[in-house]
This record gives sequence, C-alpha cells and structure tokens, in this order.
Amino acid sequence: MSKIAVLFFLITCLLVYTGCKTSNSAGKQTTKKTGPVKEKWHWNNPKKQDEVAGYAQVVKVGNTIYVSGIPTKDLSPEGIARVYKALEKCLNAFGASSQNVVKETLYTTDIETVKTNATVRKEFYKGDFPAATWMQVSRLYEAEATLEIDMIAVLAGGNR
Repeated sequence: MSKIAVLFFLITCLLVYTGCKTSNSAGKQTTKKTGPVKEKWHWNNPKKQDEVAGYAQVVKVGNTIYVSGIPTKDLSPEGIARVYKALEKCLNAFGASSQNVVKETLYTTDIETVKTNATVRKEFYKGDFPAATWMQVSRLYEAEATLEIDMIAVLAGGNR
C-alpha cells in the first residue's frame, strides 16, 4: 500500500472515530445519540409507553403518527366501532383525525365477518379512504382477540 493510501486510511479512521464521539466537560468520551425525535402517547400512562409489553400506543416522528394496533374480540358492528373510536382517541392525542390516516392495516381471524361489517369502517373514514391492507391470521397477540387495526397518519405540512 502506498504512503498516500495509508495516510488516507488513517485520516478516514480518525474522522470516523471522532465523528462518533464527542467530549463532555470532564474530558470523557461519550457516544452521540442519533435517531429520530419521538413523541409518545400511551393512554393515561405518565411514561407514555407500556414497560411490560415494550411498546407505545402512539409514536409521532416529524409530521407522521404511528398508531399501534387496537384489538377486540367482538366482530359485531358495535365491537368494530369501539376499535375505531379508540383509534380516533389515539389520533386525537396529536391533533389528528381519520382524515389524516394514510395507511391502515387490519388483522383478523375471521375476514368474512369483518368484510360483512365494513360499513363501520367506511363511516369512520367519511369517504376519504386510506391505503389499506386486510389480512386473516391464525392468532393475534391477545389470544382471545379476533381483530386488530393499526394506522399511519400524516399531519398537515407533511407533504413535500
């Protein structure tokens, strides 16, 4: 290897090493934290996340809101409506509504019953439907649950 290549390699290593470290007031090296700024909401939990299961009900990054799945064991129109009301509450935590939803994922153990009761979903979206994926699965996280819906929403100003 030529001397220039070795020198370039050493400078690159030095830059990579020092770029990942910063010194604090005591002169110690600390690793910089990187990643998105996350705002969280989790029902009435002051920690804004569930420490037992390890998730937050809602995470907002920039103008995008990610809503964790809301489950139910009741596939009646009333049971499905309760899921959408809970999802609306999640969206409202960051000033959003069903009109901000751009992606919905629905997991169920009985797709035919969900399809039969889809009018509840249509009422929730008020004719402004998001991209959606519906899938039948053999089981959900909560063993007795038969439906779980999660969403992604974008607040105003999110278009570029």
